[in-house]
Amino acid sequence: MYFEQMQKKVERLKGKKDIVVLGIESSCDETSIAVVKNGREVLSNVISSQIDIHKRFGGVVPEVASRNHVMAIPNVLDQAVLEAGIKISDIDAIAVTYGAGLIGALMVGVCFAKSLAYALEIPLMAVSHIHGHMCANFITYNDLVPPFVGLIVSGGHTAIVEVKDYINFKVLGSTLDDAVGECLDKVARVLGLEYPGGPKIDKLGKQGNPTIKFSKDSLKNSYDSSFSGLKTATINFIHNLNQKNKTIPINDICASLEKEAFIPLINKTIRACKDLGYNKICVAGGVSANSFLRENLKSQAQKSGIEVFFPDMKLCTDNAAMIASQGYFNLLNDVGLSDINLDAVSNIAL
Repeated sequence: MYFEQMQKKVERLKGKKDIVVLGIESSCDETSIAVVKNGREVLSNVISSQIDIHKRFGGVVPEVASRNHVMAIPNVLDQAVLEAGIKISDIDAIAVTYGAGLIGALMVGVCFAKSLAYALEIPLMAVSHIHGHMCANFITYNDLVPPFVGLIVSGGHTAIVEVKDYINFKVLGSTLDDAVGECLDKVARVLGLEYPGGPKIDKLGKQGNPTIKFSKDSLKNSYDSSFSGLKTATINFIHNLNQKNKTIPINDICASLEKEAFIPLINKTIRACKDLGYNKICVAGGVSANSFLRENLKSQAQKSGIEVFFPDMKLCTDNAAMIASQGYFNLLNDVGLSDINLDAVSNIAL
């Protein structure tokens, strides 16, 4: 009965001029709640980060992350509603990340969202964390519309996709093993760089020369990628220098790693865009903040008359604004309407 009631509310909402969605994101180590109007206008986007907590461990500890989500989420909600300048009764629907991510962390957000939606008697929309990342571009560029080619780059995912519309993705190629973000983070840890390692490699790489050759792209003629071999080769290179008591050229290693990780991805993404006849590429995910990727993808794509879109830096990492945006588009397209039986899922298909 409850689900049928929410279906009727969704139909009524579709005729409303302005739809206000509250988004909840807790897939890893950021507790975030945002209020977004019509999928594009961010009224608030509050993020409570746990980076300082996890630095001492050199990475995210799932149990610690979950406990801190529990402590932070009520206050984050209050702040998000306050900054949006609305009453909680003005919210039309709630969107929540149900996957992919750390299962315990996800459960905190999902349970909180279910309770809030049930109490307010408003629709609950289940959102894919990865689809949400692409929506960061729709917030950044109000006039941007599909279709286009998307490049998803994060600590857990690396994929080239055809974004057919606001809810349908077709995977053209993906990593066969590690994600590019994981590769950068693992190498950073071996180099003794502070967590999170990806931004540190980006910073040091600007001061180095990409003269070291670690591996070669064995999937050159495919849209797929592989980063496990690159990660292992780079770590072995570092270990060999350590064993011989030689100086570690950290800046050059970072510059070379970025070149070998990103240039093949850039070439594959541009080729996919040409093959499909599109003239737009949108990048999404935490690694979309990387300056090497931004500069080189834009310059290479420009030579082929292809426009490249990157989210605002504040929207590259995990945030609830992108989840609220995707929830809005899900609602309009009858996708993801859920009830109190919604479960968190650690892995979901793109």
